[in-house]
Amino acid sequence: MNIEVTRINSGINDDPLGFVQAANEEYHYQLRRIADKIINTRNEKPVILLSGPSGSGKTTTAFMIEKILDEAGYETHTISMDNYFRPLSREEKELAALGKMDLESPERIDSELLNSQIESIGRGERIEIPKYDFAESTRCHSGLFLERKPGELIIFEGIHALNPSLITVPDCWLVKLYVSVRTRVTCGDTVLHPSKVRLARRMIRDSNFRKRSLRETMNMFKNVEAGENKYIMPYKHRADFDIDTFMAYELNAYRSSLIDKLGELNDFPELDDLTEVLENLAPLNADNIPNNSLICEFLGRGRFEY
Repeated sequence: MNIEVTRINSGINDDPLGFVQAANEEYHYQLRRIADKIINTRNEKPVILLSGPSGSGKTTTAFMIEKILDEAGYETHTISMDNYFRPLSREEKELAALGKMDLESPERIDSELLNSQIESIGRGERIEIPKYDFAESTRCHSGLFLERKPGELIIFEGIHALNPSLITVPDCWLVKLYVSVRTRVTCGDTVLHPSKVRLARRMIRDSNFRKRSLRETMNMFKNVEAGENKYIMPYKHRADFDIDTFMAYELNAYRSSLIDKLGELNDFPELDDLTEVLENLAPLNADNIPNNSLICEFLGRGRFEY
């Protein structure tokens, strides 16, 4: 799907609140349709796997689906697969600090523990969900126990959730979802690839929550993109449902934060298309964006978090 900058600006200038609301409702409609399908197969498929590349909005989408299912009367729990990372040894930490360790690899996940717990959840057995301490690169006890009752659903979200070498439980237990930006933004002859929208999200998030400059995000971008092409994209065809997380107003919301800083990155010509699109978009005040919007995962002040 493509959307033109002129169409976006028309909506923002004429009725910003209405334009934002319509985009949010369109997204929620996607999720409600999928939730209906999940409900229909809940007894034989109690586990939902949700995958997508960096900046795709996995976490918020998972929580939105959980909320829809909860409100329909089907108790649902969301678990981040990040909690199943293997602890790093001292030597591995040193390699990671030097950029000599593949942090995107599915081998970072403790597949044995993850599959064991998915099987236990499917059988309704009590488990303790692990917790990963990113500051120390180690896994610890969370004290959070889960025992799935009949009819309840569990969502596991993570970049490797559709990798069949990592998730080995039978497909007959699973509903598989893939989320990403699929819409292209056009500005004259310039067509902005969906990956650039995800990059803009990463820039905003890294700046807001990780204290990284845009240059630091760009320095990491090629490795992240290579990891996506190697470990995530090859398995998106396995999804039962494909979700486009693009919000028609989001680049307008990012414009003010990014436009001046992008001007300092002239040595990254791959950003020319993003810069051109942002320059031609009307700015959108964040006050027009409700806290249940998917893009609040990147802007902050969102309703959904672990």
